[in-house]
Amino acid sequence: PAHADLRHYLPELLEQGARWNLVGIAVCAAALVLLVLCSRLRRVPGGLLVIALGIAAGRWLDLPQYGIGMVGDIRLELVLPSLPQLQHAQWLRLAELGFAMVLILYAESCGAVRSFALKHGDAVSPNRDLLALGAANLISGLFHGMPVGAGYSATSANEAAGARSRLAGLVAAGVVGLIVLTLLPVIAQTPVPVLAAVVIHAVGHTLNPAVFKPYFAWRRDRLVVIAAVLGVLLLGVLDGLLAAIAISLLLMLRRLSESRISVLGRLEQTHDYVRLDLHPGAGAMPGILILRPDEALFFANAERILHLARRLVVQQGEQIHSVILSLEESPDLDSSSLEALRDFCDFISARGQMLIMARLKEPVHDILRRTMPGSADDSAGRSGTVLSELSVAAAVRLAQVEPAKPPPVDAAATAILEK
Repeated sequence: PAHADLRHYLPELLEQGARWNLVGIAVCAAALVLLVLCSRLRRVPGGLLVIALGIAAGRWLDLPQYGIGMVGDIRLELVLPSLPQLQHAQWLRLAELGFAMVLILYAESCGAVRSFALKHGDAVSPNRDLLALGAANLISGLFHGMPVGAGYSATSANEAAGARSRLAGLVAAGVVGLIVLTLLPVIAQTPVPVLAAVVIHAVGHTLNPAVFKPYFAWRRDRLVVIAAVLGVLLLGVLDGLLAAIAISLLLMLRRLSESRISVLGRLEQTHDYVRLDLHPGAGAMPGILILRPDEALFFANAERILHLARRLVVQQGEQIHSVILSLEESPDLDSSSLEALRDFCDFISARGQMLIMARLKEPVHDILRRTMPGSADDSAGRSGTVLSELSVAAAVRLAQVEPAKPPPVDAAATAILEK
């Protein structure tokens, strides 16, 4: 079959049923049975034994006469590192294929690294792993080699062979080097069905639908998981992966854009400020409205969240003299969020109230200080806008030092809200 997606592959495969090589299927099945039996004996290298028996069977039984293909000669050449000599159009095509290859290698490698690291209790360092993958691919490309990745099938085969540490990779590299120098003619006689059996056995135990059960139990990312599986099966690896990434980004934007704002109150006599609607023991602070966006502010939700904040401020009327906006969920702000915050500051200022932005991360504090020149840093006794990196409790104490006298709601503030 010429297609990689399941909807074209299966019909083409079934149409060619008359051309199926039954002897090759039998060889593959026999190799699988032997691999399963060897897997019960921990000290027996099943993969190596099956390959050796396959090579012997290929010679003694003359498997090529039954139409069974062999690996064939492997031509290796030592080349000096160099860039390929390509035309402009070829470089563009190479960039397209390279981007696709990066996505595939990233998805497969990170998935394999994470799965096996968690299985064996190892620490995961994404930056280290991506740096290693990038360096390996750069060196391989300069030497005109193949793309390098932490393939799931190769990792599974490595684990099935008994690998327990990073030294297994060095040992495997040394063994491959010895094979290249001494046994290439012998390896060329390996039947293809035997290699297929080794790969099937290595990854077969990972094809377990139970791995998807936690996503449905947690009720998280279910649609993304389903889209990824169906996308790969119906569209192929690359197109399915791109479709799953697009759906994941759309769902993230939808969730963030629908975020709301919470009203906080003091929990009994503690210094903790929690949501009033979730904690009956919490109470609002007299004269102070404490608000906290449930998600980070960005271009898709800033206007909506701060519009809800204006509505809550107007509902309080003359009962409050200060508004505390806790931005603990926002590690950074884009230009749309900054503009929305400036409009909100103008709205509060038009009402004659104090606005305190609390729990600011350092990048947010710096950019707000540049964006709002008239603001103050943690200074008591000032009306207007105050920027604070401290807690909500500290912001409440600051607001209680010298509260501003709220005038009646003016027409300008009402117009801003209605707009």
